[in-house]
Amino acid sequence: MTREGFNEVLRLALDDLPELFRQALDNVAVVVEDWPPEWLLDELEVPPDDILYGFYHGIPLPERSVSFSGTLPDKISIYRGPLEEDFPDRRELKREIRLTLLHEIGHYFGMDEEELERLGYR
Repeated sequence: MTREGFNEVLRLALDDLPELFRQALDNVAVVVEDWPPEWLLDELEVPPDDILYGFYHGIPLPERSVSFSGTLPDKISIYRGPLEEDFPDRRELKREIRLTLLHEIGHYFGMDEEELERLGYR
């Protein structure tokens, strides 16, 4: 799939999110990166057989204080390479991108992995 094709699937997945989540993303940049960087996989202690489709970079809303101003904007990275490898079908890819976005938005709202898994957002 071309980069433009992937970006189009991402746009469709973003449009498919509930309004509350789309509004939350007004202050969060969603960027496409080819692969997760090795330093991040090491920092997160991601096992070699595990796959990272996305990552939220920022300070979750519940952890912010009045001293939050002046920090870098929040960002959600979507990793194109692993997603395209594991989901070659366009519909499946859109569904997985949507699930990845919901998972990372959950981190933005302060949810941990257990809470996200309980909600079905792995």
